[in-house]
Amino acid sequence: MNVLIVEDEQQLAEEMAAYLSKEGFLCEVALTGASASEQIAVNRYDFVLLDLGLPDYEGLDLIAEIRVGNADAALLITTARGAVEDKVKGLDLGADDYLPKPFALMELLSRMKAVARRKFGTASSLLQAGSFTLDLNARTLLHKDQPVTLTKKQFDLLEYLVLNKNKALSRIQLYEHIWGNMLDDQYDSNFIDVHIKNLRKKLKEYDQVDWLTTVRGVGYKADLE
Repeated sequence: MNVLIVEDEQQLAEEMAAYLSKEGFLCEVALTGASASEQIAVNRYDFVLLDLGLPDYEGLDLIAEIRVGNADAALLITTARGAVEDKVKGLDLGADDYLPKPFALMELLSRMKAVARRKFGTASSLLQAGSFTLDLNARTLLHKDQPVTLTKKQFDLLEYLVLNKNKALSRIQLYEHIWGNMLDDQYDSNFIDVHIKNLRKKLKEYDQVDWLTTVRGVGYKADLE
């Protein structure tokens, strides 16, 4: 998932980014509110981790900007502020969860996973895709208890499609989610098509994948019950 970390403490921001990157997230950092505002306006994120105590910007104001430019992003507030009013106002403005500082990075990851499960309406870390089972925590794929070997990007692509089952995802959405934000002149729609083709080829070694469909003029969709 594509994550924006809005945190003015550079060391903490770098520690968060390093930890989450090891867990498979794509991380960008904004050390100021102004920088975060610019990034939110032009890029799409799956997650925004927002520190309210920014020196140059009212963190609560950024929530409204996030909800305009990244309406589908999961938003987790991370702050040392202890006032109940800040917590309540942040949640009322659209934050999905609130994590007070100091926090352990393992707790941050756990909260993010819980928010993601709520966002995608999944109560379990196990997702079914036809005769395949994805384990989101272990990042593994099984076909009838037989391990299926995928590259990291193939798993990320399949995971995102299955989490958004029955929803048509554009090639740009898939690109930004898996490979991060890009400039318009860097984008090549065939790039996603090649990766979907290779993913289908791999899965077809085990079973048919008629549920992984092409949506003409848009992108791809996982048609699942």
